[in-house]
Amino acid sequence: MALNIQIFGTKKCQDTRKAERYFKERRMTYHFIDLNIRGLSKGELRAVAQAVGGVEKMADANGKEAARLNLRYILHNVEEKLLEHPLLLKTPVVRNGAKATVGYCPEVWQTWQ
Repeated sequence: MALNIQIFGTKKCQDTRKAERYFKERRMTYHFIDLNIRGLSKGELRAVAQAVGGVEKMADANGKEAARLNLRYILHNVEEKLLEHPLLLKTPVVRNGAKATVGYCPEVWQTWQ
């Protein structure tokens, strides 16, 4: 079964770089999507949210973007905010079909092989 791995993140994010290295070291092909250029589509966001237990688990309320937007407490319209400002996402967001993780999760990725 071929894996269709997507890594959403930024080149400056240490955990995103660690995720890329994880897949490179295992010779697993992946597609990197830079959140500075393109965010998740509504469908992608909903699929990841379903896989990780809700859209609230995807928001990084302590990150630089949350501080810049003065959104330390993202209480309302979380999905809308994440679609509008993809840099609010906890990174990396790693997708493999219907499976997904938020953050650096090698223990989960190893089950995808």
